[in-house]
Amino acid sequence: MLQRIYGTAWESAEQLAAYQHLKVEAARRDHRKLGQELDLFSIQEHAGGGLVFWHPKGGITRHIIESFWKDLHLQRGYDLVYSPHIAKVDLWKTSGHFDFYKENMYDQMQVEEELYQLKPMNCPFHVAMYKDGYYSYRDLPKRWAELGTVYRYERSGTMHGLFRVRGFTQDDAHIFCLPDQIASEIKGVLDLTEEVLSAFGFTQYEVNLSTRPEGHIGGDEIWDTAEAALRESLAAKGWNYVVDEGGGAFYGPKIDVKIQDAIGRKWQCSTIQLDFNLPERFDMTYVAADATKQRPIMIHRAIFGSMERFFGILVENYAGAFPLWLAPVQARLLPVNEAVLPYVQEVDARMRKAGVRAEVMERASIAKMIRTAEKAKTPVMCVVGAKEAEAGTLAVRLYGGEDVGSVPADEVLSRITAASSSRSSKF
Repeated sequence: MLQRIYGTAWESAEQLAAYQHLKVEAARRDHRKLGQELDLFSIQEHAGGGLVFWHPKGGITRHIIESFWKDLHLQRGYDLVYSPHIAKVDLWKTSGHFDFYKENMYDQMQVEEELYQLKPMNCPFHVAMYKDGYYSYRDLPKRWAELGTVYRYERSGTMHGLFRVRGFTQDDAHIFCLPDQIASEIKGVLDLTEEVLSAFGFTQYEVNLSTRPEGHIGGDEIWDTAEAALRESLAAKGWNYVVDEGGGAFYGPKIDVKIQDAIGRKWQCSTIQLDFNLPERFDMTYVAADATKQRPIMIHRAIFGSMERFFGILVENYAGAFPLWLAPVQARLLPVNEAVLPYVQEVDARMRKAGVRAEVMERASIAKMIRTAEKAKTPVMCVVGAKEAEAGTLAVRLYGGEDVGSVPADEVLSRITAASSSRSSKF
């Protein structure tokens, strides 16, 4: 009988110690464990594997992320769109997914003698919206963004927490542009990608450029233009990158961005993919300056990749201790006795009205309330006794044990709202 044995080898004791430390840290930060401990989400096998249930605390943090994403896209010239979760199977035959991606798609469902398909991608829906209009070269580019939920079949043994699931929401966007707009549009996507990722503390990237493979579609001229535009955009950004010669998809070159987390692990998140295939398959056109009909360039891009996976990365990066602007509960109010409850409830109401996510803790000993708040990784804990109630202050303690001292309640409120508006972790 054969048995497989795994082992590692290291050149020095220091390298081994670093590896062992990384393993311990990774276990401590495991998003599956923290998700349960902090009541953020669950995956309930009786309802179906790989399907994520967002609990209130995870749901509010997801809402904050999505609101930030939407606001920033609107500021950067994108339009928000929404698309159905199913479509007739003919759409997926036209797009090619039915032939080339079928093993990752769920079985079709019959509706009134027609076959419908749960969507594994958002892109054919955005193409259908484009086809519903009539555009000249003056109308382009069009930038359409959607937080679109898709469904893909994954074998039960391959799923892993939030990192690999069967239903997930992509932060999808598609840009339809002219060939001479590729470079400026890609540069805009790279700028937006950096702005979004840096807001969550990710500032170190590994960037890969994948070029034309054997058997690609589209002529050499458009591939040359596209690859030159991607290189030009990366050069303008000043980012170092590695070229994966021949590693692009058959329908276009792409840029992949990996982020580095707090313990040095790298995660694939952002992708920028040019597509010469779908415009051809769907006969997409615009009217050029010479009045002829031409194919637009289609750019697929996602910054997070998916909300579920990115949320899991965030949980592990922060070890569950979200920065103040992202924390599900930003402040917990800890009443010392019943007599101060009216003041505590008044402060709680003022905080909530100002948009601060606050909670009043159930009465217990101060030590127990602090332990409970620390275990929940609450950024700001406000102890309230008779002295604080009389003076209109709060005795502030931060997660990790820092004692700020007595602070006027209005100042606590303004500090938290300032942290939220500036997306800061600092109180």
